[in-house]
Amino acid sequence: MKVYLDDERPTPEGWVPVRWPEEAIALLEGGQVTELSLDHDLGDDAHGTGYDVLLWLEEAVATRGFVPPRVRVHSANSSARRKMELAIERIERFVREREGTP
Repeated sequence: MKVYLDDERPTPEGWVPVRWPEEAIALLEGGQVTELSLDHDLGDDAHGTGYDVLLWLEEAVATRGFVPPRVRVHSANSSARRKMELAIERIERFVREREGTP
């Protein structure tokens, strides 16, 4: 399943729409997510952002051996986008280290 976290953009065909980080995390926990596309700003930072999903994913990969899906960022917030891209790089590094590849 391909999961699309966003509060405003239309969901691309073939993707499952989610509005809040906990919805994306619940689907990730189910183990069926193959791709994940994240927006950062979801209209209520107190409720969470796309970065919160990456923090959960990073912890799950680093400490529980979780196998992450392919992750991309579609946020228009340039500074948040960069922060999210760095988190994705850390997640990918954890996977490589676990697999013993450079």
